[in-house]
Amino acid sequence: FDAEVTHDSFLSGEEENGIITKNVKNEINGNWISAPNSIHEARLKAKAKRRLRKTSSRDSGRGDSFSDNGDPSRGTNGTVPPTSPKSKLLDRKSRAGKGRGLPKKGGAGGKGVWGPPGEVYDLEEVDVKDPNYDEAQENCVYETVVPPLEEGDFEKTLTPIVQEYFEHGDTNEVAELLGELNLGSMSSGVPMLAVSLALEAKASHRELTSRLLADLCGRVLSRRDVESSFDKLLRELPDLVLDTPGAPQLVGQFIARAVKDKILSKSYLDGYKGKVDCVHARAALDRAAVLLKMGMGGLRIDNLWGTGGGQRPVTQLVREMTLLLKEYLLSGDNKEAERCLRELEVPHFHHEFVYEAIVMVLESKGEKTFKMVLQLLKFLWVSSIITVDQMRRGYERVYMDIAEINIDVPRAYFILEQFVDKSFSAGFICEKLRDLCPSRGRKRFVSEGDGGRFKLESY
Repeated sequence: FDAEVTHDSFLSGEEENGIITKNVKNEINGNWISAPNSIHEARLKAKAKRRLRKTSSRDSGRGDSFSDNGDPSRGTNGTVPPTSPKSKLLDRKSRAGKGRGLPKKGGAGGKGVWGPPGEVYDLEEVDVKDPNYDEAQENCVYETVVPPLEEGDFEKTLTPIVQEYFEHGDTNEVAELLGELNLGSMSSGVPMLAVSLALEAKASHRELTSRLLADLCGRVLSRRDVESSFDKLLRELPDLVLDTPGAPQLVGQFIARAVKDKILSKSYLDGYKGKVDCVHARAALDRAAVLLKMGMGGLRIDNLWGTGGGQRPVTQLVREMTLLLKEYLLSGDNKEAERCLRELEVPHFHHEFVYEAIVMVLESKGEKTFKMVLQLLKFLWVSSIITVDQMRRGYERVYMDIAEINIDVPRAYFILEQFVDKSFSAGFICEKLRDLCPSRGRKRFVSEGDGGRFKLESY
């Protein structure tokens, strides 16, 4: 038994040399090989298949393929396209190793892509068989609905619009903004809000407010809205006077201007006769009635508020400043002169006021004008109405024109030197500006050897 086992377990030399290999099959990676010479070929094929699986997603569609023996075949030009990590990230071709190497979903896949390039989306037809289908919605017309403005948001929304209008002065823009709002019954509050803001503003802003009311009437507002708005203003005058003491007169001017612009009826004032108990409302109506009577006599009510400083001609500004100085010399009221100068609304043109004041001193006779103008300039300097730059420019303009002024006023140089010294002593001009003051050259003999010629002393 032992001898038989040993004989069965061990092969002889013939068996080892290939006698038994003829009948025994060898398996490599699932491929059964019948001959020992084909083992090497099977290994190459298995290796090629592994490489193909690894690179199929990366090199699909780039011209690479493998032959039966595992050797990669080249393209028509014999080159293999280079690969890079960046191209792998941007490549939108199939990673599955299947297909023809075309982009996924025909180029319609990927983040932020709505369908393939060139596709035009048409309106979808309503599917009658859709369970959500509603026959009543098939012929609906959709419109944008603006919710009505709440009463608490009215002033918060309209105040910035009116304040911006005071800057740009475009009534069409205000009309467009108001048209986008659903004011409803609160439209009558627009004129009241605009007038209330204008009472605390400048004269030019009041003029803009009157133009705004005239342009909005008929487009955004009705005449009834304007009338009810002025009715509310007259009732609230006792409260407005606390912030603006001159509110009755100003509201009266707004009423007169509205009647002139035909946004208030002429019978508006007649409806209040004998029916007003408030003193302030009566003052406003009396002011409007007086202005309308003066308008019949030739007063231009459309120019009631005047024109803004930046829009006035220079000649008109010079004329008004000259009248202002003449009225001051008669009254001697510094505060009234300050108010009039402030109402001109031309802070960039105050150097003209300084120039006209000094020239008036040079052309005057006596000490009264000298002292009053010096006092006025100091008062305006202390109250910061006239700035350092405007004061300096006014004096420098006089320095430049003193030669021509001296032709009409022989003592102009002497008076100017005195006025400049007093101004420096008062503290509203600097030492450098004082030293720039020109002095008149005097004629003198230099020496007897000059033959009696005169020489002008330079300054």
